Amino acid sequence: MSELHQAAAAGDFNQVEELLRQNKCDPNQRDVDWSSKTPLHWAAAKGHTETARILIEHGARPCLRTEYGWTAAHFAAEFGRLAVLRLLHSLHAPIDKKDFCGDKPVRIAEIYGHMDCVGFLKKAEAECQAYRLTASQKGITLDDTDEEWAEQGKENKDNRIPQNNM
Repeated sequence: MSELHQAAAAGDFNQVEELLRQNKCDPNQRDVDWSSKTPLHWAAAKGHTETARILIEHGARPCLRTEYGWTAAHFAAEFGRLAVLRLLHSLHAPIDKKDFCGDKPVRIAEIYGHMDCVGFLKKAEAECQAYRLTASQKGITLDDTDEEWAEQGKENKDNRIPQNNM
């Protein structure tokens, strides 16, 4: 876990800001020991909204996924971090992506009983999809795809061993 991961998880805004300002750490570094979580994943899970904001302002990509396909929005939904979900949505982060099992953040919030997040995410998903359509029509480029994860998913699908139906 990098120094930036640790500071983001701890919610140490000043340390995160200093590390980013000095370009000492990559805000998109994936921690292989922690399922490829980025500092933004940690900030979202812990509910550190201002830390998440400064990470994004310094280039953290909210579309990046863990090895299981979770975005920052999935982690915020799991822990009921409504303020983080609102921030992500306000910055046009993808809050409606499915993980490896097909679950969107709204489903994760349902599973954990965070009904305030469920209500918000249902409305926000529709707004996210509408914005995606508008952006496409206007030629606005969105950063809503984790290319590395998409490629790994393709490789995993192509390399699966067929099971015999008995």
